[in-house]
Amino acid sequence: MEEPALVLKDAVVRYHRLTAVDGVSLELRRGETLGLVGESGCGKSSVARSIVGLQPLASGTLSVDGETVRAGTRRKAGDAQSRIQLLFQDPAASLSPRLTVKTLLAEPLKIRNVYTAERFAEIVALAESLGLGQQLLTRYPHQLSGGQARRVALVRALAANPSIIVADEPTAGLDISVQGELLNLLRSLRDRLGLSYLLISHNLNVVGRVTDRVAVMYLGQIVESGPTASLFREPAHPYTQALLSANLTLDPSRQRERIVLTGELPNPSNPPSGCRFHKRCPLAQPKCAADAPPLLAGTGARSVACHFPLVSAAPIPRQAIAG
Repeated sequence: MEEPALVLKDAVVRYHRLTAVDGVSLELRRGETLGLVGESGCGKSSVARSIVGLQPLASGTLSVDGETVRAGTRRKAGDAQSRIQLLFQDPAASLSPRLTVKTLLAEPLKIRNVYTAERFAEIVALAESLGLGQQLLTRYPHQLSGGQARRVALVRALAANPSIIVADEPTAGLDISVQGELLNLLRSLRDRLGLSYLLISHNLNVVGRVTDRVAVMYLGQIVESGPTASLFREPAHPYTQALLSANLTLDPSRQRERIVLTGELPNPSNPPSGCRFHKRCPLAQPKCAADAPPLLAGTGARSVACHFPLVSAAPIPRQAIAG
């Protein structure tokens, strides 16, 4: 079997006393797009920051192309994590307001000491192929549209010759037409350059359209994962079901009965005992409050962490897996 592009195993991310990510495991295969979804504050961005080295792991391991990055280490030039690039939620804010687009595109090459006139010409040609004409090179970030700023950030990421792109809310704030253009562009680049994507998004319509597999997070943990089509069609975890029921769609055949969860999202600094979702779950039983369900492998490459899953054939009691 081919080596995965990325494996995150038993990852724990802490900010002082807050454990934002607690035992998360993900596997990203080569050439695929893996979606990561969940409510705000569930730990999605913390997973992204730990993968690219902006936030060290408190424990757990990260492997890129079979090379392990040790827990607690920060990113260094030339190491495995340098093959991963992050597209931030707010691309304009991630671009220096004092630099022109031309300087911003040259910066990644100079940081890595690989700048040459020929290499920079290739980057400019790539920018032009993505719709960034020569007239934009002299502009500053505040003079760009949202779509243009995202394309500049994407070209900067590609200048580092990554094998993995972590895209954190790549379509947030964009018009529907611009969202479609960007998603088509990401798919085209994936196929042309052999990239692998970890796509983090609140927009389940986007996730359903462009991802091959999806993992669902709740309060710092993965509660379900599997192929996007089957997970969207028949969720096994009550939280996944509620999340999908809240998704807006114009297709009457895809509309679901809205499930309104009661109670507030628990304090992540003091998570509930047992299943972390049990206080909001309409199907919770006493066992749920006492015992934390492991993420167990099931049929059809599905995994679910639930004592009483909605899809009865989903969990098979064997070793826990993720991704």
